[in-house]
Amino acid sequence: MKYCTHCGAQIVDEAVICVNCGCATEDSKPKQPVADNSSTLKTIAKILMLITCIVTAWALIPLCWTIPMTVKYWNDVKYNRPTSTAFKVCSLLFVSMIAGILMLCDNSDNA
Repeated sequence: MKYCTHCGAQIVDEAVICVNCGCATEDSKPKQPVADNSSTLKTIAKILMLITCIVTAWALIPLCWTIPMTVKYWNDVKYNRPTSTAFKVCSLLFVSMIAGILMLCDNSDNA
């Protein structure tokens, strides 16, 4: 026997709804697989930002902003912190256009 999560009444294990309150049991809710495209977008954006740092290594001035922006984004992804839209746009303009577009397409962390 199990208990209803809404009213606390005892119900049979196979029950789809509670006979006491009429609420659906947790087992009756369909489990839908969640496609996680955001981790793929984040990984590709991280790689593209790293490639940009390597490509611009010949010029010291661009490294002054590409390395810190890349490190910040990697830390945001690592610690699951939201990345602001302003940072995504600045990455698009100053680091890597494709990485910035991928970061803007990622809606998992709208900040």
